[in-house]
Amino acid sequence: MIGKIIKGIGGFYYVAAEDGIVYECKARGVFRKIGMRPLVGDDCMIEILDAAEHIGNVEEVLPRRNALIRPAVANTDQAIVIFAVSTPEPSFGLIDRYLVQMSYADMPVQIVLNKLDQNRERAEDLKKIYENAGYPVFLTSARTGEGVEALHDSLAGRTSVFSGPSGVGKSSLMNRLFPDFDAKTGEVSEKIGRGKHTTRHSELTMVEPGTYLCDTPGFSSVELPERVDEESLPLCFPEFEPYLGKCRFASCRHLAEPDCAVKEAVEEGKIGETRYASYRAFQELLKDRRKTEWK
Repeated sequence: MIGKIIKGIGGFYYVAAEDGIVYECKARGVFRKIGMRPLVGDDCMIEILDAAEHIGNVEEVLPRRNALIRPAVANTDQAIVIFAVSTPEPSFGLIDRYLVQMSYADMPVQIVLNKLDQNRERAEDLKKIYENAGYPVFLTSARTGEGVEALHDSLAGRTSVFSGPSGVGKSSLMNRLFPDFDAKTGEVSEKIGRGKHTTRHSELTMVEPGTYLCDTPGFSSVELPERVDEESLPLCFPEFEPYLGKCRFASCRHLAEPDCAVKEAVEEGKIGETRYASYRAFQELLKDRRKTEWK
């Protein structure tokens, strides 16, 4: 039977099958042999072991459209990264690491700046930074509902993965977007024998016909993708693109080199200073990582 993995906990995969039943499954040993782990969002073939108890095995993972490592999820249309305007203070380095990861995965990203009601002026300033970088930005307030309708429209008919640090109001915003969200996740928890919904694991929920949300645990750190290096990093900053190839030196890393088109764009305000600061910090991290690999 064909199904979709909607949740994975402790080696168990909960698969919403085509018969409308959620089956508790384990992955066959072949997945360990080939070094593959089923992910939330995977379409799969399952074998039914006990129809009455809704128990089965994941036999095969069907071809993926895409896959992310953090958050661990497959077959999504877009990533929604949520940060608060304040409380907690946004970490530009954390935001930009996440965006580099999504860029490398070729995953469309929308940025949501929540808690608009706390500091509207700062929200507008932050919005300009990331809109200039080429990202769609939504300003929202889960408390008042402002900006929620526009975000809702951008989610319709898509599978979206919601991510962000703890405390930014992600769960409150999701419930504002879809008032029955807690009820739906509660139904899933009841079917799989779990308690009240908490975001401790990635979980996929159909919130409207054809519209899916993947809720993920809050994160406090994000690593740069292993395959990103000092040469490919500029390609992960969309606002750099118009200036690449226009520096004096073809091998320019946009750091200390003279006549660098990227640095000139920063000085002219065409590239945000915080974004460029993240870029410089990431180059240092990649340099240190390369030195460690050579030892």
